Amino acid sequence: MSKNGKVPRYRKHKASGQAVVTLSGRDFYLGVHGTRASREKYAWLIAQWEALGQQLPPEQGFTINELIVSFWKHCERHYRKNGKPTSELSNYKIALGPLRKLYGREQAADFGPLKLTTIRNEMVQRSWVRTSINRHVGRITRMFKWGAAHELVPASVYQSLQTLAGLQKGRTEAVESEPVKPVPDHLIDAVRPFVPRQVWAMIELQRLTGMRPGEVLIMRSCDIHTGGRVWMYVPESHKTEHHGRGREVFLGPRAQTMLNEFWKTDLQAYLFSPRDAIAEHRDQLREERKSPVQPSQWNRRKSNPKRQPGEKYTVYSYRSAIVRGCERAFGMPEDLQRISRTLDRDERDRRRHLASEWRAEHCWHPNQLRHNAATRARREAGLEAAQIICGHAKADVTQVYAERDRQQAISYMAQFG
Repeated sequence: MSKNGKVPRYRKHKASGQAVVTLSGRDFYLGVHGTRASREKYAWLIAQWEALGQQLPPEQGFTINELIVSFWKHCERHYRKNGKPTSELSNYKIALGPLRKLYGREQAADFGPLKLTTIRNEMVQRSWVRTSINRHVGRITRMFKWGAAHELVPASVYQSLQTLAGLQKGRTEAVESEPVKPVPDHLIDAVRPFVPRQVWAMIELQRLTGMRPGEVLIMRSCDIHTGGRVWMYVPESHKTEHHGRGREVFLGPRAQTMLNEFWKTDLQAYLFSPRDAIAEHRDQLREERKSPVQPSQWNRRKSNPKRQPGEKYTVYSYRSAIVRGCERAFGMPEDLQRISRTLDRDERDRRRHLASEWRAEHCWHPNQLRHNAATRARREAGLEAAQIICGHAKADVTQVYAERDRQQAISYMAQFG
């Protein structure tokens, strides 16, 4: 369809008697008007034009910048979930940045493994993590695969890029990532007084069940099956649903008790809502107020504020609430919490760097809670049970999440070794 929502028409060119269609400002002559061959050519051109986001390949061939623009339109349509863009869209934006910078104006048909190696070296120089570099290189390769599938670049370009092996651990100068580990229980418990009741409930549920942050945020009464001793939660959306996999979260007695505090009569409503948290906080402030409220201050809220509290937490707001709780629980210096704009630029940058280092040392994030649950499940019930609890398709993925219980091995060897 064109900008006005209509597909460009199959028309007759009166002077020549040929069929014609106008796409992207260019006239394409299709042969004798009304013939089957001309209609088939028209259908093929329309299909190609729509597949490329309502544009056609330039006559001289695509540059890499032009290929990126076409591919990006595909990404915006493809990487969406429940009507919203997924994080993979941001990942592609990061991956394609060095490609556009180094080779954007060159012909896409001339791209090859040596140029991809140069881009990878650029990522290494930027101190990107080795595993992330391999994933970003894979994204660039997939763009050329898409281009080959739509006949925008020769298939040989994609085939040649596949010959480039990924960076291997210990055989490259790329930075290695630190493994994600469980959070010690005393560090989790320390933030309880400093986070809203809703956030603490989500923390505890993750620690008990091994849910992903995105799964606990969208809990609704209608998604929880309460029959039996153990309840079952089936999220309306989850990370691997596009692979055709289901997800079941088992809720034991402790999790059930916690959920009963947030159960809502509206079965479609999210159990954990920032709106509820803010309302409870305001009620608490009123109760703790010692002086009477003046009549002029009874209702000072804006009638139509620009920012309204949401119906559910986002992954970002959930993580931010935990970070703020860690800052208060572990005593982050006040000059690092609030960096004044009146300071000169160098001093602001210095304090931001110190704040980042402090948070890296003292703060934990919600994804680590999944590791806590996986480690405990593996220790108590074995690897297969931990695999089911975490919702992994393969046991080797579970081993990444579940740390081996060294103390159990030490106790066994002390008795039998």
